[in-house]
Amino acid sequence: MAVKLSIGTWAYTFGRYADNPISMEEVAKKLAELGFDGLSLGGFKPHGHPDLYPKKKDRKKLMKLFKSHGLAVNSYAADMWSFPFAAAGAEAARKYEDAFDSGLEMCVDCGIPIIRVDTVTQTPYPKDFEYDRAWDDIVGMFKKITSRAKKEGVLVVWEFEPGYIFNKPSEIVKMVKDVADDNFKLQTDTCHVQMCAVQGTKQWGKKEVLPGGQKEFFDMVKGMVGDVHIIDSDNTLHDDHTSTHAPFGEGVINFEDVIPAIRKAGYDSEWWTIDLCFWPNAWEITEASKRYLDSLFPKLGMK
Repeated sequence: MAVKLSIGTWAYTFGRYADNPISMEEVAKKLAELGFDGLSLGGFKPHGHPDLYPKKKDRKKLMKLFKSHGLAVNSYAADMWSFPFAAAGAEAARKYEDAFDSGLEMCVDCGIPIIRVDTVTQTPYPKDFEYDRAWDDIVGMFKKITSRAKKEGVLVVWEFEPGYIFNKPSEIVKMVKDVADDNFKLQTDTCHVQMCAVQGTKQWGKKEVLPGGQKEFFDMVKGMVGDVHIIDSDNTLHDDHTSTHAPFGEGVINFEDVIPAIRKAGYDSEWWTIDLCFWPNAWEITEASKRYLDSLFPKLGMK
């Protein structure tokens, strides 16, 4: 099967880049020069936030920028992090829904087929955490927004992380089963799989790890993978929250084993998205990251 490579644009707006982000124009130009097929658009200012492109004509202009460089947009990460509804109540839930709707409208207007979500509420879990209520709140929310997206032909993918609640392998599987909608799937980031399923980082209650590592995890989630972020892991966290997105070759992941396991799990998309989130020199190592995968995929019979 053919391979198309994209990269998440948030890498150039977070962390070191927060005070001096790389512009969308610069990003598009460089990705085209490096031979990327597309990009995963971060819905965070100053990139793809709906407020910055309030009308369809503004959004068409943005897509024209990408198309002029031969780039497609394979997914969209909506900005909903300010509304941890499972911990903050009804008003946060309303704002979360509004933010999702804005992101969904952005996807529809721009022709982006996938929108990313997460549980928003951060770990560590408080001592008085109401597990069953929080679980029901999140399942209910995911059901609601997935139904809306389905009507618009946009796939919802949940990116689980060690820094957000419900990050055990069994919880990840159960979430997809409880939402019970073929328009709701997982966005599996290989560094998050490492920290959640192999290291068991920041879990609530009894620690749950898989002896078979990433291969066992992907066997558990057959038919559930809707989008893939690919990056290495050094078995650490960034700022004690999200997984460290270590550059390829600087971590512990054996991609010659993991990539076939992802395919075996039923992931049949052409798209693979490099994620350099919070890496301090993401801009400088973008070329080397692509070069690594350009060399790796043919070895696995994928070009």
